[in-house]
Amino acid sequence: MASRARPLNPAARALAVLLLALVLAPLAAVAWRGADLSLVRADWSAVRFSVTQAVLSAAFSTLLAIPVARALARRRFPGRAGLITLMGAPFLLPAVVAVLGLLAVFGRSGLLNSALTAVGLPPISIYGMQGVVLAHVFLNLPLATRMILQGWLSIPAERVRLAQSLGFGPSDTFRHLEAAMLRDVLPGVATVILVICLTSFAVVITLGGGPRATTIELAIYQAVRFEFDLGRAASLAGLQLLIGGLAALAAWRLGRPAGFGAGLDRDLPFAAPPGWRQWGDAGALAAVTLFMILPLAAVALRGLPGLSDLPHSVLPAAGRSILVAVLSALLATTAALVLALASARRPSPGIEVAATLPLATSGLVLGTGLFLLVQPFAPPMRLALPVTILVNVVLSLPYLYRILLPETRALQAGYGRLADSLSLVGWSRLRWLILPRLARPLGFGAGIAAALSMGDLGVIALFAGERQATLPLVVSQLAGAYRMEAAASAALILVALSFALFWVFDAGGRHAAA
Repeated sequence: MASRARPLNPAARALAVLLLALVLAPLAAVAWRGADLSLVRADWSAVRFSVTQAVLSAAFSTLLAIPVARALARRRFPGRAGLITLMGAPFLLPAVVAVLGLLAVFGRSGLLNSALTAVGLPPISIYGMQGVVLAHVFLNLPLATRMILQGWLSIPAERVRLAQSLGFGPSDTFRHLEAAMLRDVLPGVATVILVICLTSFAVVITLGGGPRATTIELAIYQAVRFEFDLGRAASLAGLQLLIGGLAALAAWRLGRPAGFGAGLDRDLPFAAPPGWRQWGDAGALAAVTLFMILPLAAVALRGLPGLSDLPHSVLPAAGRSILVAVLSALLATTAALVLALASARRPSPGIEVAATLPLATSGLVLGTGLFLLVQPFAPPMRLALPVTILVNVVLSLPYLYRILLPETRALQAGYGRLADSLSLVGWSRLRWLILPRLARPLGFGAGIAAALSMGDLGVIALFAGERQATLPLVVSQLAGAYRMEAAASAALILVALSFALFWVFDAGGRHAAA
């Protein structure tokens, strides 16, 4: 393959090196300030629990997302577009808000246990391993569904028409078309979710249920917050990076391009088989919709009463959050596109690791390391918003990369040689080939990045003063002051703004691709 023999894009190489530096330099700063690099017995228990719950969460989220994405790909019904948009809502929720919603449904006094008690059955507990996995599935099942759905939508209509003309049944279509797409998409989806769950903090500290349910991230928090043992925190963060890096390499080895070639972008949905498959698709869609709506409705009902009496700090903080989210989304989308295009032209394990490894870093260690690096040169408070934007770009880039990579591979396979033969390079190639054909995943990815940045409560908590506070920080401060109704109302505004930004970017991408 001629394209494989070309050297790696210099911009992509420089970007990959920069990403690795942004991940490793704060870790090195924390390790330098630590007395020694060591782990205790409880830390290895945290490692085992982290890996176990991450693997289970990634497996359940990915496998359950397949029938839901398949149903959305081959069924047309009123409200389908709204349901697809709703699929982004749980993943866009700040984790603490999502946990509050799950507790209202599955907690000790929640809807489910109240119903079980009413019929004489014993209640169930949401705390411990089962609660952590449940919360992670709630947060990540919609993300997995949307990412897998992008793979279904990327199958050219010409292949679907050919399958229909050959009389393919559902099993034949799955074997020859859908299975090839899933081989390409599923490793990346599972890797992203695994690393997200590996670095989970708010879910575990709320639902973990004690020392036996401690993750690496929670152990890092305890080492920094209560013991200020930076050496131990650096050791745990390094181990977390190693696990995430191994997962990234495994995904790179397992993922294979589907090899469908190019199409003419005609909209031809898959055949919608009748009978039990129709009822199965309807059941999958109904179950996942109910699973998402109940906790979201609980969050909304809790926050609505206090909307008329919000603190004055909420609106300025919301404006700063929107600015941070939009800039972070634009920068992260640009960087992810550069890396995905370079990887599609010349597969590279270096790019794969650099683009996935940021997910494995501890947000707490990253913030602490940046604080230590910036402090000798400038007051960290002055750089609160720029540093927050930079960290959000780094932490959201892996999602965008995974979303774009299958699409850029298909683009390179279908149009790469033709574009090269026409000397279509630079801005012309970007304008006439790349952006039109990647508009849908670019919009979806930018929406994910914007929403994640809106809900981020990491570096900003270490750097910001009152004038730099973002909306998540204001929500945390209100909750810490026991102003729970005001905190719930501000959290509801945060959720609404996150969802609105996601919808604007996602709908814009779908409109541009139409």
